[in-house]
Amino acid sequence: MSLLKVDSLSIAFGGVKAVDNISFEVQEGEVFTIVGPNGAGKSTIFNLISRLYEPLSGRITFDENDITKLPAHDIAKLGIARTFQNIELFDHSSVLQNLLIGRHSQRNTSWIQDLLFLPKVRRSEREHRLQVEKIIDFLELAPYRDKLIAGLPYGIRKVVEIARALAANPKLILLDEPASGLSVEETSEMAWWIEDMQKDLGLTILMVEHDMSLVNRVSDRVLAVAEGKFLAQGTAAEVQANPQVIEAYLGQESV
Repeated sequence: MSLLKVDSLSIAFGGVKAVDNISFEVQEGEVFTIVGPNGAGKSTIFNLISRLYEPLSGRITFDENDITKLPAHDIAKLGIARTFQNIELFDHSSVLQNLLIGRHSQRNTSWIQDLLFLPKVRRSEREHRLQVEKIIDFLELAPYRDKLIAGLPYGIRKVVEIARALAANPKLILLDEPASGLSVEETSEMAWWIEDMQKDLGLTILMVEHDMSLVNRVSDRVLAVAEGKFLAQGTAAEVQANPQVIEAYLGQESV
């Protein structure tokens, strides 16, 4: 069953099409990866799905709901969470505080109830804390729970950003270059986290990634794009063997 459908999606900046008539479907429970050279439009596709950008044309359907015109602040409530290519955490807050911020879309109390700190608010806060602690245990972040983000190693901050996305209780998580800036060992650990999110949490994962070792290990299907256009789709091996993909990465002489 398709959880996410992208149909003929396009967007242009200054007359140049960054995404040009792209279509694909992500099946429930799979890891679907988008690959391509720098400037291929991969992160732009993410920004369209998470509604940070307005498409020029096309349609985005999530869980059988048309979200093409939905405001960005409603996306997390539907069950879509994401990370960013450049880590977007609150540096002067702790890991725990960052994850609790990730629970914002799950709040079920009004501002007046919060102001009066009614019993419903207290119960809700306990539930938020319980869910966050489960995520901390799942991603083995307990040693860093009360540490400020600014003092953490880069690799740990990458994991914390994934943890904050998980705090929103998503059905679909968008991972924008999760291995970017990581060592070989950290990339291997990232692969374990992605596999665990898929198998243990039952999440559907849409990923943008350059590190082909990670792509090969975790991806069920791969979509290759270049200059905003569709190139190929299939298994990681099939896509890497495609002549158009080889040309886009290495040039005509390599085909």
